[in-house]
Amino acid sequence: MKRFYAFVKKEFYHILRDYRTMLILFGMPVAQIMLFGFAITNEIKDAHIAILDPSKDHETSRLNEKILSSGYFILDKYLNSPGEIESVFEEGKVKIVVVYDEDFGRKLLKNKAASIQIIADATDPNTANTLTNYISAIFQDYVQSQNPLAISPVRVIPEVRFRYNPDLKGVFLFIPGLITIILMLVSAMMTSISLTREKELGTMEVLLASPMKPVQIIVAKVIPYIILAFIISIVILLLGYLVFKVPVKGNIALLISEFLLFIITALSLGILISTIAKTQQVALMMSLMGLMLPTIILSGFIFPVENMPKILQWISYLIPAKWFITIVKGIMLKGLGIEAIWKETLIILGFTLFFLIVSIKKFKIRLA
Repeated sequence: MKRFYAFVKKEFYHILRDYRTMLILFGMPVAQIMLFGFAITNEIKDAHIAILDPSKDHETSRLNEKILSSGYFILDKYLNSPGEIESVFEEGKVKIVVVYDEDFGRKLLKNKAASIQIIADATDPNTANTLTNYISAIFQDYVQSQNPLAISPVRVIPEVRFRYNPDLKGVFLFIPGLITIILMLVSAMMTSISLTREKELGTMEVLLASPMKPVQIIVAKVIPYIILAFIISIVILLLGYLVFKVPVKGNIALLISEFLLFIITALSLGILISTIAKTQQVALMMSLMGLMLPTIILSGFIFPVENMPKILQWISYLIPAKWFITIVKGIMLKGLGIEAIWKETLIILGFTLFFLIVSIKKFKIRLA
């Protein structure tokens, strides 16, 4: 029995002395519970809103104050004409535009009824539906507060319109997100594991003994993943279009170019992981915990980033998938061109160059 206890004690010492194991055992659960606890929420707050108020009277001022004091909305800008609505949605920051009827206050006093148009960006259907319900409830509360005992109470008639996804189909959100997740899975994870396996098994030395240069060897190993990831993304795109009727309103060539850019970004990230990881297990853990979970949670694929704490919003800026999903949704659902997504494209290109430069500096092959 003493030998058994000694063996258990030895195993404890072995685990406690391995900081990587301790990090996985204690660090990962803490990080996950904090990440999931703050990121997963159905409540939406601080959504950016734009207001088109041609009447600018006392009643619209009261309604605007009521909307902005609710805690759900932040005023992004006042619009001057209906022509600005399209451009403000293309920027991607504003989620709701409220358009008041002309002479809103006068119609409300004279006719006891006035209309308000609520236009929502429905590229994220869950968010759009929730926000329109919020703002409709605010208008309803305003109506109830106006002479509730009167024989002819005033009426505010909201007209709700959903841009880019009028039927609020969830698949319009999931197709761009799934393309991102699968490209990251095939490109980054498989590349990191493949290169790490060569180092772990010692076959990298055999490859280096060949007439090919190290750069040529790496490029030769990643080219199949580029082709496979590209084919898979096209298949998902076709299935979304043919089966689920997800539109592709923008330029197909631009969309394919963005696919290739993100694939190269993910591959460069996989190469960087392979220069750090010593074993396939470590590469797998780094890919799953360091890439997949942040990509799913912090990219805006499922949970709106705007609802998260500020620190998670700042971290989300370091997630390439966040920018890629914005690009894909913009091209597919909004029909945007390069003039509207050039900033996101440059950010992804910057990530790619950074990963490649760091990988080149860290890439060291030691012959036995």
